[in-house]
Amino acid sequence: MDGEEAGATLAALGMAPPARAAFIGLGVMGRAMAANLVKAGYRLTVSSRTRKDVEGAVWADSAAAAASEASIIGICVPDTPDVERVLFGAGGVAETVAEGTVVIDFSTISAEATRNFALRLKSETGAILLDSPVSGGPQGAIDGTLTCMVGGEAAAFEAARPFLTAVGGTITRLGASGAGQICKSANQMIISSTMHAVFEALVLGRKAGLDPKVMREALLGGSARSFVLENHALRWLEGRLTPGFRAELMLKDMKLASAALAANGVYAPVAASATRTLGVMVETGHGGLDVAALGQEIAERSGL
Repeated sequence: MDGEEAGATLAALGMAPPARAAFIGLGVMGRAMAANLVKAGYRLTVSSRTRKDVEGAVWADSAAAAASEASIIGICVPDTPDVERVLFGAGGVAETVAEGTVVIDFSTISAEATRNFALRLKSETGAILLDSPVSGGPQGAIDGTLTCMVGGEAAAFEAARPFLTAVGGTITRLGASGAGQICKSANQMIISSTMHAVFEALVLGRKAGLDPKVMREALLGGSARSFVLENHALRWLEGRLTPGFRAELMLKDMKLASAALAANGVYAPVAASATRTLGVMVETGHGGLDVAALGQEIAERSGL
């Protein structure tokens, strides 16, 4: 079967609304994504470790129960072991998923593990796993404007496009299984490294007698302008450190990036430094704060 025939077969399973779909993992991101799938017209069944209702969706007590009648399934959980549990653990997706079903993992996990999960799921069940880690934060999840970085089979990606479009604004297939996770590691490296530079710069200004709020406005007018300077810096300056994205999760993501860098033989001193600083932040009990609390960590270690 060539790619075009495979795509037609997958599409015939009905992966566009009002298809039956499932979503597993109802944290800050997942619950908002599930709500957008309902809005898009999917007949959605949801499940999570802790029960949380999603208006218009049906609750299931296990991932297996949620997956049993779904032609397309989304997963959004914190880390690699959680994805493995949802897929292959007791009451997991693999117990009931039908051949040809597309499973999309929106979690940020190990690229190597993703490739292994995809091979195992297909060999054991005939279902197809796409990795689609996302960027855009809780507000992007609410607005349905997330960036989806997708790895996996091209035909499955095309069949799953309506599902991805319901949660994302920018949807890009990067290549084979695991490619989405590599791109997400690159995303987190850029954000984390930029955050360190921005906070070090603002702390420099403050120690030298400048008003960091005024300094930020000046920097926004030049080439230093960035999403981090616009958003994360403002959160720190205003003391809004209730987490949207916790520092301990950024550390987890940077450890995944470090593993990918090592596996591919990349010299990355900036990423290594950023990972160490985040590690210190978590070790000192600030891992539950928003990652913008990194500014406070740098300020305190600078004598402020």
